[in-house]
Amino acid sequence: MDSLSQVVLGAAVAASVAPRVPRRALLYGAALGTLPDLDTLALLHLDPVARFVGHRSFSHSLLVLSLAAPVLALLLWQLDRGLRSVSRWRWWLAVWAVLLTHPLLDAFTVYGTQLLWPLPFWPPTMWASIFIIDPLYTLPLLIAVLWIGWRPRAAQAVRRAALAGLLLSTAYLGWSLYAQRLAETRAAAALAEAGLPATRLLVSPAPFNTLLWRAVAVGPGGDGEAYVSLRPGGPPVRWHWTPADPEAAGAVLTLPAGQRLHWFSHGFLRAWVAGDRLRVADLRMGAGTAFFFVFDIARRENGRWQAMEPERVARPGARVERLRALLDAF
Repeated sequence: MDSLSQVVLGAAVAASVAPRVPRRALLYGAALGTLPDLDTLALLHLDPVARFVGHRSFSHSLLVLSLAAPVLALLLWQLDRGLRSVSRWRWWLAVWAVLLTHPLLDAFTVYGTQLLWPLPFWPPTMWASIFIIDPLYTLPLLIAVLWIGWRPRAAQAVRRAALAGLLLSTAYLGWSLYAQRLAETRAAAALAEAGLPATRLLVSPAPFNTLLWRAVAVGPGGDGEAYVSLRPGGPPVRWHWTPADPEAAGAVLTLPAGQRLHWFSHGFLRAWVAGDRLRVADLRMGAGTAFFFVFDIARRENGRWQAMEPERVARPGARVERLRALLDAF
């Protein structure tokens, strides 16, 4: 999720567990709530594919964060005497809860979060029921945090406000899962009606809402995209299919970078030849032909594909026609 959502989530969680120190709980909760995303700094020296796959790995692991929580909690408890009104056990619980809710919230997005890193058999989790920025999720937490921080309040009032914000935001996540199931059912029915042979289907929300959903299907003959509106009287689901390039698709799985991308994306990839380059796009993020993560991973030499250091292809800017397509689909 976006940084603001993680900040207010961390602050609300800390305040609900340690309400006797509301200002400190908000401050530390907000800071610790953004800590896992600093992994981007540790990955800067890697190639674009390694950075893409490495984000939300070690720093988002429930195992790693559970080991780090008591160390961070003890360090803060020792350095800040203002925390002494909270027991060590309760403060450890607050730090642990803040750290773990960050990757759990990220897992509700489509990117992919490696919750059990470094276990090799557990693929990235992508429940994909909420967009990376969704005001309806963030707003209850933001209101609760601002209310708590406005002026000193009794511990009971702090806990109630924090829990109210958490309850409302969590209820919205629950709704997103239910809405996703509705959209997935409609997308699958339209896919079957069109007679398209798909082996994988992914449904994720369109930007900033949970009423319009983007469906992506992958099959042996290509990949498809459709929009599903949950608005009463919304337009029918129409699939747009792109035939696969068999040579490019087969070459991807023979290359280390292609294998990593296939694992990370759960196979939602499109491969094609661009000049003398083998190009791969992650179908989960983007729309049409404007994908957020596109990489060149091989170069043709003497009629054969040779692995190269991956290069990220600049994505095109926002287009008016894409916005119009979203509005028409809704």
